[in-house]
Amino acid sequence: MTAQLDRWERLLERQLTAAPYVLLAASTMLALLTEDGPPWRVVALAALAALWLRLVPRGVVYVIGLIVLIGVLCTQAVWFAGFFGFIGYLHSWEYLKGMWRFAGVTATAAISVTAFFGGPPDPVPSKILSYLLLTAAIVAAVGLFSFVGEITAARSAERKQMVTRLEETLRENAGLHAQLLVQAREAGVMDERQRMAAEIHDTLAQGLTGIITQLQAAHQAGDWRRNVDNALRLARESLAEARRSVQAVGPGQLDAAPLPEALREVVARWSELNGVRADFTTTGTVRPMHPEVEETLLRTAQEALANAARHAGASRVGLTLSYMEDMVTLDVRDDGAGFDLERVRDGGGFGLTSMRGRVSRLAGTLEIETEPGGGTAISASVPAVARG
Repeated sequence: MTAQLDRWERLLERQLTAAPYVLLAASTMLALLTEDGPPWRVVALAALAALWLRLVPRGVVYVIGLIVLIGVLCTQAVWFAGFFGFIGYLHSWEYLKGMWRFAGVTATAAISVTAFFGGPPDPVPSKILSYLLLTAAIVAAVGLFSFVGEITAARSAERKQMVTRLEETLRENAGLHAQLLVQAREAGVMDERQRMAAEIHDTLAQGLTGIITQLQAAHQAGDWRRNVDNALRLARESLAEARRSVQAVGPGQLDAAPLPEALREVVARWSELNGVRADFTTTGTVRPMHPEVEETLLRTAQEALANAARHAGASRVGLTLSYMEDMVTLDVRDDGAGFDLERVRDGGGFGLTSMRGRVSRLAGTLEIETEPGGGTAISASVPAVARG
């Protein structure tokens, strides 16, 4: 709405700038078509008025000269009183101050009324009274409408200032709101972490320990394959992640490196394991984010890459981490098979629900663009809450 009002104001300013020349041209054309006097005189005076409008700086001298020119033009044709004379009212009110405004408006009104009467009024009381009343009515009307216009303009300026201050306040509150959400998340999730820690310790950790034991036995027996080594490494990492969950700490990658380096390592290892080209790019000014923010983006990247490996059949994957003023965005794109997004919304898989849940808990957004055969693009944006 504010932008639309600004456009209207700019349009009105252009129209007011062009109005004197348009009204002068209209008055001149009507005078040439209807009056019997020498046309060169009307054209010469109109040209002089146009030069005066164009070249003379706005001020008292300009208004006096404008009113004189209006008076001279009115002696050539009454059309100048009806059209070009209107500029005398506008510019007297705009470029004069205090009571001088009314002086300029009164002089313009007197010239116009004299032109309409065909000359000064006859020395008859009724004629003089009519002349004075009409002049006073014009002055009063111009003063009233100009005063209302000034009040409207002042109110409009106040509203624009209020809107600007409100927008600044909303931007400040958005950052505070994001910080409060993160703090609330930390306080509310602690009990749930403690409950889940025992379950993870009794199920996932023990199961992964058994996997490592069986794979080590197969390795020692000589059943050597590259996938077995990869499985051993992944199992050890899963066990380490389970133990970190028990201790309620973040992902191990973030303990050893900042988020961009951790993501770069995740992408490189995923590419090696799956034999798919994967590129990682960082844009913006890299800075430490709150652990919840970094963990959410890292887990989102891992889930997106896992989905690409299981379902996409892609030949190329690209990840971009973008640091902006108030947001951090992770984009994951692949050229794989894509999928029917509506079917997934109706209960399909691909682990998108868990990604959306992580991002939404930080007041972020998760956007997905895909179609069957057209690849997939996932964009996760969360508030850029700095590390405390």
